Amino acid sequence: MKKLFLFAVLIIFLFAGKTTFAQLDSAEINWSVPELFKFHDVIYLIWHEAYPAKDVNALKGFVPEIKSSMEKINNAKLPGIVREKEEKWKEGLIKFNETAANYYKAAEGTDAQAILDAAENLHSNFEMMVRILKPVAKEIDEYHKVLYVIYHKYFPDKKYNDILGVMDDLIAKADAVTKVAEDKLQKRLKEKFTGYAPAAKELYDNTVALKDILKTNDSTKIDASVEKMHSSYQKLEELF
Repeated sequence: MKKLFLFAVLIIFLFAGKTTFAQLDSAEINWSVPELFKFHDVIYLIWHEAYPAKDVNALKGFVPEIKSSMEKINNAKLPGIVREKEEKWKEGLIKFNETAANYYKAAEGTDAQAILDAAENLHSNFEMMVRILKPVAKEIDEYHKVLYVIYHKYFPDKKYNDILGVMDDLIAKADAVTKVAEDKLQKRLKEKFTGYAPAAKELYDNTVALKDILKTNDSTKIDASVEKMHSSYQKLEELF
């Protein structure tokens, strides 16, 4: 009976740990901003229906929806995983709001070309806002999700055992980062393409090294290794 009780406690503990990580995944590790992506429904109708048809009246009719969407986007809170992009987000919002204001002004006038140009600019700036948040590659995003939990949750509280518990997963994801399709990288990086392979290898090597250092229980070495791994990730991301 005692063994059964201990087994039940262990199961509860394990599932509690998994639930905590799942909660982090939904609340902080998802890079998307719902308010921005909901605006895609409006942008789609503007760009793929009203704009090609040069339907000026339809374009003018979207103003209330655009205003409502912009208010929600301006008040949106960024998830933790993209906190480092907050400054770029705010800069992008300034331009996005200016574009929306130009759209409203054009909608009040009679110049058909002005509203068409305003629609094109609104669509362009919407895509710009998405690019600010969007991960540079799926493999890098998957690595970053685990790194985020390590660096912003486990590391500040010195939960070294928790870090060790996710290292095999992180190493596998670091390995995937070194194998991102070259055609995808060349398209994104252009002249910086040659810097990707060494930066990805450095990230992988520092990730593997952390696992070994964690086993030493030397907090000074562990802290330095975590910072080194995090810095190598930032170095990789800066290429983009």
